[in-house]
Amino acid sequence: MEPTLILSPEAQSTAGILLLTIVAVEFGGWYVLQLVTGRQEATPFQKAFARAGHAHAGVLVSLALICQIFADAAGLEGPGATLARTGVPLAAILIPGGYFLSSAGRGATEPNRLIVLFSAGAISLARLVVALGYVLSR
Repeated sequence: MEPTLILSPEAQSTAGILLLTIVAVEFGGWYVLQLVTGRQEATPFQKAFARAGHAHAGVLVSLALICQIFADAAGLEGPGATLARTGVPLAAILIPGGYFLSSAGRGATEPNRLIVLFSAGAISLARLVVALGYVLSR
């Protein structure tokens, strides 16, 4: 039986890596479960940031997988294709990282300077989805 969708080698390898990161997202879910059940000490602020970080990780990894197909569908090549393939995965690292790392430390009640990772990830995400959306809508 022939496949109905043929991915470029770049999309295939990136998608393979993204699928493997689901294990890290699962671990994050286990960690959040430890927090909300009281097995791990955390402030309400830390619990909220852990939930947000975990949710963003799962959604952004899923979106990154979809963008691999869209980048192929748009016929992107060269630097544009590289940007389309890496923008959302980068956001999937930076945004959750901003949540988790900025709330780290015993008894934290507000974000530390690493919250800047969230902004960097949001910028990466916005740039990519606008660019890819524009290319696909032409």
